Amino acid sequence: MAERMRAMEFRAVGEPLSSVERPLPSPGPGELLLKVSACAVCRTDLHIVDGDIVGPRPVVPGHEVVGRVIAVGGDVTGFAVGNRVGVPWLGGTCRTCPYCMSGAENLCDFPTFTGFSRDGGFATHMVADARYCFAIPDAYDDHQAAPLLCAGLIGFRSYRMAGDAPRLGLYGFGAAAHILAQIAVGDGRQVFAFTRPGDSAGQDFARRLGCAWAGASGETPPELLDAAIIFAPVGALVPEALRRVRKGGRVVCAGIHMSDIPGFPYADLWEERQIMSVANLTRADGIAFMDAVARRPVKVSTTPFPLDQVNEALAAVRAGTIEGAAVLVP
Repeated sequence: MAERMRAMEFRAVGEPLSSVERPLPSPGPGELLLKVSACAVCRTDLHIVDGDIVGPRPVVPGHEVVGRVIAVGGDVTGFAVGNRVGVPWLGGTCRTCPYCMSGAENLCDFPTFTGFSRDGGFATHMVADARYCFAIPDAYDDHQAAPLLCAGLIGFRSYRMAGDAPRLGLYGFGAAAHILAQIAVGDGRQVFAFTRPGDSAGQDFARRLGCAWAGASGETPPELLDAAIIFAPVGALVPEALRRVRKGGRVVCAGIHMSDIPGFPYADLWEERQIMSVANLTRADGIAFMDAVARRPVKVSTTPFPLDQVNEALAAVRAGTIEGAAVLVP
């Protein structure tokens, strides 16, 4: 086993992530030491390095991690050396607060988050709490599996919160939407994809995945939507989406951060339309999602980057030039 590891460390807003060498950590009780195989780059990573959400620093970002277990701490059950596992955003919970006790651990009062409040997967190795890791379906290679750990999981939780929506709008057609669109189309729903204005490549991508319609975020779809999910961190899309859903329809905000929502007429909300937000995930979400994509696999589009090109990968995600997901490969 190597005695050293390499990681891409975030130290301050406005500074590029820098490569550091560290001693290889040992897993504590309940923990796994992983050799990272792939880690997808999420928009939440941008919110971290841009200072939109603030946590401890320095930290190693990355919370869509696929790795192999190379050491197991005490009291671990369900995993062994050699297993392939996935590490999501939710890195740990207190398990004693009212939310945890009621099954809503995604709202835990004292959580830890991978790549935010504990070191994540922009590295060659990492330590994870075994209780919050998932087995990965065999149908996916490491690169394809990595985006499932957040883009897929949060998309799936958002999808379930959107309810029974025969006509579903997706605002922002990136890593999460391209996975969710396939699930929704497979369920027999009509999917309407909204992209940045002028993003004809993104609209073509959406149509290739089975979307019934694709256009710019300011355009009017051919039919009223039963629900809309907003993946883009743009608050102005909330009133825009409200105007596109039918009476009683839902608008689900899927991001951890969004720019301010501008004022809008009460008439746009009236007739029992709803605005909802999605916060994190639960382990039950992860188990249900992994089971769903194992039974009916989706095509995950990825663009690989070497670990030391993390800043270029972040820039590409920020610019929206990636079809699907960017994935770092140590």
